[in-house]
Amino acid sequence: MVSAAEIRRARPAEGPATLLAIGTATPPNCVEQSTFPDYYFRVTNSEDKTELKRKFKHICESSKIKKRYMHLNEDLLRENPSIADYEAPSLNARLEIAMVEAPKLGKIAAEKAIKEWGQPKSNITHLIFCTSTTSADLPAADYRLANLLGLRPTVIRTMLCQQGCYGGGAALRLAKDLAENNAAARVLVVCCELNTICFRGPSEDHVEDLVGQALFGDAAAAVIVGADPAAAERPVFQIMSAAQATVPGTDGRIRGRLREAGLLVDLFKDIPGLLSENIGENLERAFGPWGISDWNSIFWIAHPGGPAILDQVEAKAGLKPEKLRMSRHVLSEYGNVSSPSVLLILDEMRKAAAEEGRSTTGEGLEWGVLFGFGPGLTVETVVLHSMPI
Repeated sequence: MVSAAEIRRARPAEGPATLLAIGTATPPNCVEQSTFPDYYFRVTNSEDKTELKRKFKHICESSKIKKRYMHLNEDLLRENPSIADYEAPSLNARLEIAMVEAPKLGKIAAEKAIKEWGQPKSNITHLIFCTSTTSADLPAADYRLANLLGLRPTVIRTMLCQQGCYGGGAALRLAKDLAENNAAARVLVVCCELNTICFRGPSEDHVEDLVGQALFGDAAAAVIVGADPAAAERPVFQIMSAAQATVPGTDGRIRGRLREAGLLVDLFKDIPGLLSENIGENLERAFGPWGISDWNSIFWIAHPGGPAILDQVEAKAGLKPEKLRMSRHVLSEYGNVSSPSVLLILDEMRKAAAEEGRSTTGEGLEWGVLFGFGPGLTVETVVLHSMPI
């Protein structure tokens, strides 16, 4: 007979949590940013609002985005015209689309991660589904995703709702805790966002909403997290620490309000400055235990909330221009896709490192930081250790 104490001692993992695989997915509808203003004002029946269109063109040109992916297309907007109206009651239509399509897009990303992992999906013990797109139905999107993937009925499911742009970092933090406290755990993390919940036509009374319409895109990303990898598993990154902090005095600086007209997102111009002013403190707290204080000696995965955020973080941390190249690349190719953004950057970074002949997944560097920024203002700081390629 084994004592309860011996069983309890056998459960925690010996080593840190690791990312064992990554998968990503986007809807097939790709929108070029250069032509988006004409498209946007046409599909929302707003071509008479010429001054708003002029402002929107300037915002799109300044966004540093080349293209974005969206599940919404002209056919769906014709079928659901209330979505294109700024204030029309449209929540039912939005949620009906999102509740079906978010798990489907998440499934595509998850299947890619499972295939790369190379292990039976029956080995998945936990599922974390993170989204701000849909959180109204019971059972929720995690239940639908588990069924679509054919996961075991004993999989332990967790929904992370309304995290916004820091959701990817929050999901990694939770997955790390689960993996390190359960040696046999293999945690499937899926982040998926669809612009369906907050897309709307322009309003002359709410010009600030145009910024979100120019930035947000759709994507899903999935990772598998586990500690003490088996011989057949190939770790991509180790998760050494993860923490969350709220920037003092910033209540409501990024805010989402779910109403009958969908998710209304409020973004303020001082967000980049507020975030960048607190970067140093978060870095020192995260890397102090490792004796690291040269921020150019580590690789960077910073949420691409917009070009101003990346510019000011770069300046405040004294970074060389190439340090945020992967964040800028993902912003350019996908836009701001909220919670999956940092996972897309992780995927792009390890792929680029292999193509460039780097020695490790983190651009040839040993240590790295992942930053998620979002409502609150909330900052997720994840310390990563790269693995040999």
